[in-house]
Amino acid sequence: MRIALLAHLRHPVALPFAGGMEAHSWFLAEGLMARGHDVVLFAAGDSDPRFTIDPVIPVHHEHAFPGLEHRGDARLVTHVDGGYAAACDRIAAGGFDVLHNNSLSRLPLEHRRLAAMPTVTSLHVPPYDALRWFVQNSLVPAHRITVTSEAQRVAWWPEASPPDVSVLPNGVDPAAWPYQPRGDGGAVWSGRITPIKGTHLAIAAARRAGLPLTLFGPVEDRDYWSAQIAPRLGGPIRYAGHLSGAALAHEIGRASVFLFTPCWDEPFGLVAIEAMACGVPVAGIAMGAAREVVGEAGSLAPLNDVPALAAAIGAALAIPRRVPHARVLRLFTRDLWLGRCESLYAEASLA
Repeated sequence: MRIALLAHLRHPVALPFAGGMEAHSWFLAEGLMARGHDVVLFAAGDSDPRFTIDPVIPVHHEHAFPGLEHRGDARLVTHVDGGYAAACDRIAAGGFDVLHNNSLSRLPLEHRRLAAMPTVTSLHVPPYDALRWFVQNSLVPAHRITVTSEAQRVAWWPEASPPDVSVLPNGVDPAAWPYQPRGDGGAVWSGRITPIKGTHLAIAAARRAGLPLTLFGPVEDRDYWSAQIAPRLGGPIRYAGHLSGAALAHEIGRASVFLFTPCWDEPFGLVAIEAMACGVPVAGIAMGAAREVVGEAGSLAPLNDVPALAAAIGAALAIPRRVPHARVLRLFTRDLWLGRCESLYAEASLA
């Protein structure tokens, strides 16, 4: 198939990933190409040049409009909307079989655009006012919508969801996150360093449990870093930078427990299944889809309950490493995910 993949524009779709949405688009493009599809990535122009890129905007917008993603800045909205509108026009005229809409833009959801192009839209966020109505009004025959978890589905559609909406969990390549049979006795945390990811809670719980903790990931919120993270570093708590690929997989896999600390209704939690693929059990916070994703591979605690999270660390350490690894192989592999995407493309194209 000839597939247009429309990405979010805040960051480049390139390693090291700024977050799960960038990883989702990168692995989707790479995986579909490996399966023989002709993929054009509509993304920020500074995305990974290994892909065929049709730039929606020349450079990711966090570079030109730093810190304005959720602040309703009129200049940013005009900049992004203009790029998406022109990109949607090029997609409609580009001879594509299907569009995989991985953006958070309302524009690909307009009825006139959905009538012109079979579309699969992947939702990566809880419902919010700027997008909710457009998503719920976009249910037309050639449009399929996916959410990453049952918890996210219920957030968007508290009653029964429409038949064209389905749960499509994220997946990882187990070869890229190799199983390691033993841990080093320490804890590890990975993700965007920002308040909703709960880095401060991971630090507090690791200290209470008496475990060394290593943090990995990009510093997204500099004020949060300066006020709540940097002052708590030192001794057994260290920040080891923003790694990607094999280097990050090695560091995650050598740990004995992974701390997953969402402070919002996390729709999925890709970092958790990356660690689980390596055989690392999870101690986490029961927000959003955490319980659904982690299952028997970890132990969860209520939000903002550091003693309970420290106790969850102890419980997770007792879980055999084959348990999280087996859960990923059963439910969350990239092959399962890609195969389901291909089925959805066929459904949308034939509708």
